[in-house]
Formats: sequence, C-alpha cells, structure tokens
Amino acid sequence: MIRIAAQNDYSHLIDIWLEASIKAHHFIDSSFWINSAQKMKDIYLPSSKTWILEDESNSIKGFVSVVDHHIAALFISPAHQGEGYGSTLLQFIKTKCDQLSLNVYALNEQAIHFYQKHGFRITEEMLDENTGATDCRMEWIKAK
Repeated sequence: MIRIAAQNDYSHLIDIWLEASIKAHHFIDSSFWINSAQKMKDIYLPSSKTWILEDESNSIKGFVSVVDHHIAALFISPAHQGEGYGSTLLQFIKTKCDQLSLNVYALNEQAIHFYQKHGFRITEEMLDENTGATDCRMEWIKAK
C-alpha cells in the first residue's frame, strides 16, 4: 500500500534514509549523513510531498519525496532492496507527473542504472559542493 507520510512517520523514514544513504554512498564519509539527519527530519521531509510504501502488515519498506516534479528522495530499506519496492514507488510517482527530475551521485552506479532502466536520462553533471562528489541530474518525460 502507498500512502502519504505523516509527521509521526518521519523518525522511521530517517532511519531508512540514513542506513540506505550510508550503504549507497560509501564514497562519502558516513559522518556527512549522520550530521544531515536532523535537517532531513526538520526541513526536507516537511517541505516535500512524501509517499510511503508499506507491506500488508503495515511495515514501511521505503518512501519517495517530491518537490515540484523533482524527486528529492527515493529510499528503500537496505534489507528490502532488490524486491521491487523502488520500481513500485517510481511507477506510482510517474502517474502523478508528466515529467520528473532527480539528482544522483555519479559513483552510485546502481542507482543510475536503476533510473535509466525506468526511462531517465542524464542531462547534466556538476560538483556537489557539500560532499565534493560529482552529481548527475537525470530527467524523465512522459511519452506522448
């Protein structure tokens, strides 16, 4: 089931975000993610529209956050990655928007391949000043 996140979900979403971020971004010191968790909870989640994917027992498997047709976050609990939850959330968001953009680190090749498989293409590469890592902007436009 996919539903809108409530504020009382944020702590669990931060746990998923932090664990998945550290795992996927091994090229960035984990202290960056740990130090960003409070901002994620207090600023980023409240300023976005966030949907949660739960299984039949109401266990949260992942979430997606969107701000103005930009996917600000799509994270699946590392214990459940590769089970199709990310694809389910991405397909859901594609029904809400005619075009989407997102940013993903160039060294996160697994994520780049995932998004390319779902029709996104890299449109720009830039340096993320917060981490020093190369960041790729990816875009998807609904076929007419």
